Amino acid sequence: MDHFSIAAGAGDALTGDVLAGLAVILAAAYLFARLARRVRQPTVMGEIVAGLALGPSLLGLLPGDPVGALFPADARPVLQALAQLGLVLFMFGIGYELDFARLKGTGRRVTLVSLSSVALPFALGAGLCVLLFPWYDESQLSTDGVLAPALFLGAAMSITAFPVLARIIAEGGMQRTRIGSMALACAAIQDVLAWCVLAVIVVIATASGLWPLARMLMESGLFLVVLLYAVRPGLRWLMAPGRPWAGSSSLIHTVLVTGLLTSAWATNEIGLHAVFGAFAFGAAVPRGLIEAQAPQVTERIEQTSLFLLPVFFTVTGLSVDLGGLGGHGVIMTLAVVVVACAGKFVGAAGSARLTGASKAESMTLGVLLNARGLTELVILNVGLGLGVIDGRMFSAMVVMALVTTFMTGPLLQRLRPQEEPRPVPVPTKSMEEGV
Repeated sequence: MDHFSIAAGAGDALTGDVLAGLAVILAAAYLFARLARRVRQPTVMGEIVAGLALGPSLLGLLPGDPVGALFPADARPVLQALAQLGLVLFMFGIGYELDFARLKGTGRRVTLVSLSSVALPFALGAGLCVLLFPWYDESQLSTDGVLAPALFLGAAMSITAFPVLARIIAEGGMQRTRIGSMALACAAIQDVLAWCVLAVIVVIATASGLWPLARMLMESGLFLVVLLYAVRPGLRWLMAPGRPWAGSSSLIHTVLVTGLLTSAWATNEIGLHAVFGAFAFGAAVPRGLIEAQAPQVTERIEQTSLFLLPVFFTVTGLSVDLGGLGGHGVIMTLAVVVVACAGKFVGAAGSARLTGASKAESMTLGVLLNARGLTELVILNVGLGLGVIDGRMFSAMVVMALVTTFMTGPLLQRLRPQEEPRPVPVPTKSMEEGV
């Protein structure tokens, strides 16, 4: 048998393994999403749990090696690539849905709530990392010292899952209430702050000296300048009404997908994660022109990302082993959950109360902004890839993301203030909608 036949046979076997794995992933995601709906949770939370269940934490408890049989070692790089593709498509959608108009004139209360509900969890998370750092497995870290891990954990504690939050608010009928509008505005500001802070942390963690650090900062700045002053005007010109190709959905689709993938590649080459490029490109594209000419294009990109996100959840689940946490890991998990909830709730509810919100409104805002969801998993995977977080802390933070999101719905039923809807035009379409 020649080498070509051997390679072809190996390729066929790999294709079969990947297709079988995808079939199991999608079926499990659908079933768990249906269960999530039955218990009044966002469907994406069911898909996240499905991904964790297919990993060592649940499926791995069965005799033999069912995880290895379903997801052989040679198939995992392919699944990882598909997961990253789904991730960059999703992050493009997050940037695209980021409505900067909501950030204008938001007022003193929203600004203060946003800043305090980022600053307090950041400080508490960084402090917790310093305390728990002796329990980290330093062989899994790529950096020396506690600075980068502490900054990363602080940033990860600070995030609010804007897409999941938008879905929770929409399903709860709060999209046109004052508290729902405030929560979405705060989450939008927090998203901008958290991703900017995380980008800085990535630069600090990956730069090996002053010159590499300066180079990454300059290249990142140049990327943003090109995006804002060359790409965005170019897209406006391309999509301007009256062009011979105006309204061509195939052209707009090709341009957007090519642009987001190129932007993801660029930030990956700079040394940042690919998600930053996709997010920045999504925020820079002329949303009004796209919505006027071919709104179905972004929906197609969204549906593709929603198809691939269960693969991302499963790849994440393969790195989470709750059964292997041990005594220290359980303590780390409990500490992470308590600190995360306390930081977000006190930061948001306390500042809202100080600026004149009622007790019920303040507590509701604190509960809403405590939801981490999918965005937390994105950040945690960035940190794991950077080597600023070890396996046990990664598992602990995944548990925290699930707990803080699962608790949001039930708590809202008890705490949500009764108020009449206001005619506030707040877009609530979420990346997870239709999952």
